[in-house]
Amino acid sequence: MDEDPGGRIADDTGHVTDRVRQVIARLSCSHREFARRIVMDPSKLSRSLGGTRRFTLAEIVRIADIGGVDTGWLLGAPERPAAPAERAPAAAPEGGRPLQIVRETVRLIAEHGFHAVRVADIAAACGTSPAAVHYHFPGRDELLEAAVRWCMDEDTERRAAGLAAAPDARAELLHLIALQTPRTAQQRRQWLVWLDLWAQAARDTAVGRLHEHYYRQWRTTVADVLRRGTDQGVFRPVDPDVTALRLTALIDGLATQVLATAPDSTSPDTMHAALLTFVENELDTDRPTPPTADPPRT
Repeated sequence: MDEDPGGRIADDTGHVTDRVRQVIARLSCSHREFARRIVMDPSKLSRSLGGTRRFTLAEIVRIADIGGVDTGWLLGAPERPAAPAERAPAAAPEGGRPLQIVRETVRLIAEHGFHAVRVADIAAACGTSPAAVHYHFPGRDELLEAAVRWCMDEDTERRAAGLAAAPDARAELLHLIALQTPRTAQQRRQWLVWLDLWAQAARDTAVGRLHEHYYRQWRTTVADVLRRGTDQGVFRPVDPDVTALRLTALIDGLATQVLATAPDSTSPDTMHAALLTFVENELDTDRPTPPTADPPRT
């Protein structure tokens, strides 16, 4: 999602970047984990810390919230001593307020659709005010981007755990297929958010770019697994990019049928079986190579 240049923070002296680095050091976490906590693209964080991109005000607000520091201090003001507490502070939501807002946004989008969800609904679900939601995410586009990023990060973590334990690329691919089959409530929620993203991408250029960015990452993951499978001898030689396009398109179409609410719609088991058939017929080395169509006669 393109940011408004007017909403970026000037940092000619590097003070803002230095103080963000101090926050990351205090939290003792990796840059990728820090980006996950503040719901920010890791590449944007890297560019901002490297000086080739400026932080936006909304990002600074989220960094201050997660780091437990004053926004003014991040922007260069002297650090002020904490005022004496007259009462115990309210317990912070797990993962911090930004992640709570994003999780509730995902849930509400899955239940009602993006255009039916109001900021007031998100605020009520979080037990806070609409102003607090706008404080962290100024607009609806930022909320949609954050919701999609959270779903992607959750997917990435689950993929990484399964891929690391897989004995070969075929097992890796079967793991990816299982993750994309909407069986659990969480998997269904994430698919419903994706469907809303597709619909929005067809009408909004900025959302379309977001969709293309994440979809390219997903197809690249599948293509890389196919390449490893060919190198390992568990898959027959195929064009990995074309096959990844075909397989991900099949996954999308079947998942859309599974999510249909009709009683006789495609079941998760049927979807999973169809995807396994694709792997067996198109990729497995112990199956004959599928015949190619004869060229049309002239």
